[in-house]
Amino acid sequence: MRLARLLTPDGPVAGRYVDGEIVTDGGRYEVGRDGRLLPPCDPSALYCVGRNYAETLDQMDYERPEEPDFFIKPPTSLLAHGEAIRYPEWTDELTYAGELVAVIDERCRDLAPEDVPEVVRGYTVMNDVDALDQQGRTARKAFDGSAPLGPWIETDVDPTDLDIETTVGGETRQDASTELMLFGPREIVSYLSKRFTFEPGDCIAFGSPANPGLVEPGERVEITYEGVGTLSNTVIDPDAE
Repeated sequence: MRLARLLTPDGPVAGRYVDGEIVTDGGRYEVGRDGRLLPPCDPSALYCVGRNYAETLDQMDYERPEEPDFFIKPPTSLLAHGEAIRYPEWTDELTYAGELVAVIDERCRDLAPEDVPEVVRGYTVMNDVDALDQQGRTARKAFDGSAPLGPWIETDVDPTDLDIETTVGGETRQDASTELMLFGPREIVSYLSKRFTFEPGDCIAFGSPANPGLVEPGERVEITYEGVGTLSNTVIDPDAE
């Protein structure tokens, strides 16, 4: 089942996504005609794991971590599927990275790995936008608009062996599988839950395969995770209307 959120003239609605419509207890809403998609959840924080694929370590010349290496993006970093990524005027090196994301369904903490599926609502897709020439992860990765998320949450998927493809301007830039993660989804969620109390809607992103690269204004980034969906956003100039 796919769960999505729509911004209508009367406010946000949430329900099942079926053939271009959001189905709620109160009716059906056509995406585009009745409103636009919102990020599929409303997190208090996005917990992001880096350096989680061996090929990425080789490409970026990173050391292999002994435990999950994480950082946090705030809710203000969110963009919806289809929203434009505004190229910040203060960077010359903006990059993309296609990541699988678990969405938490209930308040919880201190989870064992085997208990993780019980608290995960489902999975969605994130573009971990990075201003690579800035100093420190917060400056690079936590700015407004640095976390396109969506288009929906898929509730019926096994995250452990999914194909991923990222295209930029129609050219394939990433082609891998979640099977190549150094730390698996259950291990990561459990690890973070020992340190943070999760709230419903919180997101855990599991890192990007090799070949995150530069993007320029005018380019469309499309990230597809098998069985989940495709997140699509276009990069625009900072002063574009």
